Amino acid sequence: MFPFSSDGQDPASLHDMNEPLIDHSEGQLFLNEAFKIIIEEVLCKGTDIKQKVCEWKDPEDLALLLDLELRATGEPQQRLLQRVKDVAKYSIKTSHPRFFNQLFAGVDYHALAGRFLSEALNTNLFTYEVAPVFVLMETEVLRSLRQLVGWTEGDGIFCPGGSSSNMFAMNLARYRLFPEVKSQGLWAVPRLTIFTSAESHYSVKKGAAFLGIGTDNIVLVKVDEGGHIIPEDLDEKIKLTKSQGAVPLLVSCTSGTTVRGAFDPLDHIADVCKKHNVWMHVDAAWGGSVLFSKQHRHLMKGVDRANSVAWNPHKMLMAGLQCSALLLQDTTDLLKKCHSANATYLFQQDKFYDVKLDVGDKTVQCSRKVDCLKLWLMWKAVGSIGLAERVDKAFNLVRYLVEQMKKREGFHLLWEPEFLNVCFWFIPPSIRGKEGNADYQDRLAKVAPVIKERMIKQGTMMVGYQPLRDKVNFFRMIVLSTLVSKEDMDFFLDEIERLGNDL
Repeated sequence: MFPFSSDGQDPASLHDMNEPLIDHSEGQLFLNEAFKIIIEEVLCKGTDIKQKVCEWKDPEDLALLLDLELRATGEPQQRLLQRVKDVAKYSIKTSHPRFFNQLFAGVDYHALAGRFLSEALNTNLFTYEVAPVFVLMETEVLRSLRQLVGWTEGDGIFCPGGSSSNMFAMNLARYRLFPEVKSQGLWAVPRLTIFTSAESHYSVKKGAAFLGIGTDNIVLVKVDEGGHIIPEDLDEKIKLTKSQGAVPLLVSCTSGTTVRGAFDPLDHIADVCKKHNVWMHVDAAWGGSVLFSKQHRHLMKGVDRANSVAWNPHKMLMAGLQCSALLLQDTTDLLKKCHSANATYLFQQDKFYDVKLDVGDKTVQCSRKVDCLKLWLMWKAVGSIGLAERVDKAFNLVRYLVEQMKKREGFHLLWEPEFLNVCFWFIPPSIRGKEGNADYQDRLAKVAPVIKERMIKQGTMMVGYQPLRDKVNFFRMIVLSTLVSKEDMDFFLDEIERLGNDL
């Protein structure tokens, strides 16, 4: 809605109705100049190791600098271009080779071109009539992903993130057992239970709350020393749940846990799920891309026995946020049966083309962005072999990092990495050899936060930290970007020492 002028008139009415409110030539000129800034500030400087990962500002200072207030009148083009430059300058450079903070990083320029193109086309991926190219493209990309899982048939949909994919799987599992829940609600179902490990993604807990299953009905399965679900404990807990009158609904396994990067033993878990007729879901949001690699796909042995798989190519494959697929082995149209509302203004059944191409009723969304194009274009550019090489390179860099870490005093690995997560303590000289002191754990817990603050304020790199059960704060180094080299691994170790040796 336009703000009203002082005399109560809508400013839009003051324009000649034959003149456009927006000068398109001026808008196109602005876009051209903005692209130059994006390329220079984000894609050139933002990937240059001589530049900072971030220009840190405290929230109050940043808000003032950006001048965030929205006003009734517009600003001149030059000031807007400065706004673009400021946004780029003060945002975190997640494509920088020394951004190790999250499970996404780096940039693929083919995927980025796909992101620009899909934004420019600005369509909604719900019917063939408004998104013909992307309906066919999404179908093919999902088919190719399912083939890597090991399925010749099935279904799937791109979702707004891995958390949504996990929640969709829960909803599908419930609908399969109790289809009446769609119309009758929670009154129609008994107490349901979900089984997962304590190291699974928090979206399992959120999904149970969101779907009305309840977080108290999540049963945590024991893990071994490597963070993997113990199948025998899963079996016992399912038996116990049944004896208490609840219905086991779903087992959520993880391929690549968020902190440790552990891969649950899918084949053995599948045996338990088959025995009890429980839906087996694999959260492979982080680790799914190992399926491209002949050398590392063994980590997901047994994934073809699952009912559903969540996979985020925006993570390890660098397709760009967001790119999250939910894959199903189901061939009964369960997705559509579970989620459809049959809106007649969209999904008319007497269209002149095959209405099965109208995929929008497979999801709870109405508006849905095109997330397949960036992956498709990147995959077309480098092929499955090129994507496999990316996976293998990341593993090789992790091995190199661990080898170098073991040669240095003060670095203590918590676990041998199974994946691309390197978890370690940095122990400053002041507390080395003092593990028996009463205050050792408290002092060690303070090291990572201080080093993190220093690196961010200096802008040299970014890496995450966290505690895990009885382990006080430790660093979690993530290696995945194709821009990263052995020199960056060496820099990382040097920088941790520089920032932490005086603590």
